[in-house]
Amino acid sequence: MRKNFGAKPWTYPQPVFIIATYGEDGTPDAMNAAWGGISDDTQLSICLGANHKTTANILARKAFTVSMATADQLVPCDYVGIASANTVPDKLAKTGWHTTRSAFVDAPLIDELPMAVECRLVSYDPESCHLVGEIVNVSADESVLDESGKIDPDKLQPILFDPIHNAYRKLGEKAGNAFRDGAALR
Repeated sequence: MRKNFGAKPWTYPQPVFIIATYGEDGTPDAMNAAWGGISDDTQLSICLGANHKTTANILARKAFTVSMATADQLVPCDYVGIASANTVPDKLAKTGWHTTRSAFVDAPLIDELPMAVECRLVSYDPESCHLVGEIVNVSADESVLDESGKIDPDKLQPILFDPIHNAYRKLGEKAGNAFRDGAALR
C-alpha cells in the first residue's frame, strides 16, 4: 500500500547546484540551489526566485556557472544557501573559496568545486522563477578524472539534496549499466 503526501517538490536524487555569478562591481557571488536539471541536450533549467542577488547578476551579465557541490565542501556549499548576498555582499570570503574567470562565459568558476557547467542565459520568467541556461562548456579538474579522462563520480563525490529530511547525501556506488542492462528483457 502507498502513502500519499500530496503535491510536493520531491524527486530523488536532487543535485546540489552551486550557482556562481559576478555582481555589478565584479565581486564573485554564489548560491546553493537544488531545484534544477537538464532540460535539453544543451540546456539546464533551474528554479530561482527573482529576489536573489544571483538572479539579478545573471540577468545583468547573461551568464552563470553551475558547480556540483561535493562532500568535502559541504559546509561552505550549505553556507552559500543560507546567507544572502543581499545582506552579506561578499559571502564568498567566508567560504574560503577562490575563483577563476571562465574562458567561456562572464562568470566565475569556484576552484574548490572540481566540476562545473558554464552557461549563457537563454530565458528567465520571474512569474514562474524558471531560468534556462545554454550549456557552452563543462569543465572538470583533472583530480576527478578516471584513467580514460572521464569524470569519475567516486572521485568527484557529489552530494545530493534529500528534500524530505532536509539532508545532504553522498552519491552511492554503481548499481548497473545504463542503456545496456535492460536489454536482458528483450
